[in-house]
Amino acid sequence: MAHGSGSGVSLADVAKLAGVSAQTVSRVANCSDAVRPETRKRVLAAMDELGYRPSFAARSLRAGCYYSVGLAMSGDIAATGRRLQREGVAVAAAKRRYAMTLILLEDEEATLGEASSRMSCLPVDGQILYLGSSTEDFATFEPPSTLPTVIISTRHHPRCATVSNDQMGCSVSIVDYFIKKGHREIRFVGGRRDSYSNISRQKGWEQALRTRGLRVVEPMHGDWTADSGYELGMRLVQDRACTAVYASNDAIAVGVIYALRDAGLRVPEDVSVIGVDDSLEGVIPHLDLTSYRFNDRQVGSIAFDLATNPPEGKEPPHILVPGMIVERKTVAQAPQR
Repeated sequence: MAHGSGSGVSLADVAKLAGVSAQTVSRVANCSDAVRPETRKRVLAAMDELGYRPSFAARSLRAGCYYSVGLAMSGDIAATGRRLQREGVAVAAAKRRYAMTLILLEDEEATLGEASSRMSCLPVDGQILYLGSSTEDFATFEPPSTLPTVIISTRHHPRCATVSNDQMGCSVSIVDYFIKKGHREIRFVGGRRDSYSNISRQKGWEQALRTRGLRVVEPMHGDWTADSGYELGMRLVQDRACTAVYASNDAIAVGVIYALRDAGLRVPEDVSVIGVDDSLEGVIPHLDLTSYRFNDRQVGSIAFDLATNPPEGKEPPHILVPGMIVERKTVAQAPQR
């Protein structure tokens, strides 16, 4: 008779207390859906009362998998996108009754190889690596043949699946939105120069302007903070031709708006501003910032699906998830000058 891990209590003991068969207890222990909710609740209560813990090792041997997915992350894991994507993985795992094993890599220079090596030692069925697209071994990384691997990245990888937000598409949408409002002088105020998200957004902005025959003015860069946005906004005040500002995140956008208003310019009547991430709802009262919202939770959900149900075929999928503009009150028709 199978016993719980270190408990000395058998399936039969639990079955007797719950008034069900041992097979039903086994189904509950193995997270089967073929058990009615009220029966599952009764069995779990009996397990708790008797101190029964299903043997994870035995379950894994029977099923041929661990029912766990690994997620390795580096950088600021509290940042809006990373937090929501992590949540997307966790929710998708919960729906499939999987656990999520999280590894935090404190070294921002950590490589995919290092993260994968650590994850390969753990009981996981697939791994999701979110270390940033600029990691030095991105192009040369060889995923383990026995561990399905997904990289959260805007870059395509030749040997494993990748998924991310459509950063270039974000920029095209913002530029076109400004153009529909009559704007022709659209500036870019970015975050850190070494951020791949920032690089992609700037590249999309530049290409969109050039494709539409509009002038590209040298972009400005800060460090993702509102203080940085304020400093750069004070420089923008000298740019009399500028009527629209594409800020690479919401904090920068807010800083730019404060600077413009402190300099006597009206937002949006004189200068329109759009941010990215739509991260300030509930943080700033009476939020009026127009922003581009990514579907980060969907990115996490797709990453989980790819890691636990890898697609067949020679060419690894590269999926870019589109977002949407959330209209509020910081964009208006371009002023007549």
